[in-house]
Amino acid sequence: MDLHDSQSGIRPGSPPMGIGPASDGDSDEELLRRCRSGRDPVAFESLVRRYETELFSYLRRYLGSAEMAEDVFQATFLQVHLKQDQFEEGRRFRPWLYTIATNQAIDAQRRNKRHRMVSLDNHTGDDDIGTLVDMLAGNGKTASEQLQAEEARDWVRSAVDDLPEPLRAALVLVYHQGMKYREAADVLGIPVGTVKSRLHSALLKLNESWQRSGRSAAGADHG
Repeated sequence: MDLHDSQSGIRPGSPPMGIGPASDGDSDEELLRRCRSGRDPVAFESLVRRYETELFSYLRRYLGSAEMAEDVFQATFLQVHLKQDQFEEGRRFRPWLYTIATNQAIDAQRRNKRHRMVSLDNHTGDDDIGTLVDMLAGNGKTASEQLQAEEARDWVRSAVDDLPEPLRAALVLVYHQGMKYREAADVLGIPVGTVKSRLHSALLKLNESWQRSGRSAAGADHG
């Protein structure tokens, strides 16, 4: 079912549809309560609109396809609508939303295995990849190393894509989506300590691959 045909009628990037200022200042949890009550027809639209840029960016980064990201975005909010009565009072909406979105993305990937699980190609991707390159190769790059930056970014994209899915998911949520450890733990349904250990393992594997590729030695030769 297409979200465009559901009660919200909103796609990522679509214009606002009659959302008044009264909805804009409410918390996510309050908006969901109003959705559940059935007394506020624009509360659901307000939630979709509030998260359309952030969540769509995450899904595009995770899936590596804008088309797939839009489909999963719509499927996510359809699930939010269908499961709104299952939302537990006292829980935060954002981690719950990301849990649904991540599960929908994994399902989409299983249905379409030709797409990469993680893509860092987006408007903030180069900055994010540059950060990982800095972590692996060290700060204070020489001019020669800077000339190799694009090649290094391509390498990191491929190396992250090769990580096991649990490590990739933690890396994307924390390093690229900017979630705190506890938020990522809520999304993934694991303890905070496990998030930290997966991040450590991911960076260790990236570093090992970096060393095996000979890039560290190559950088030293050019220094």
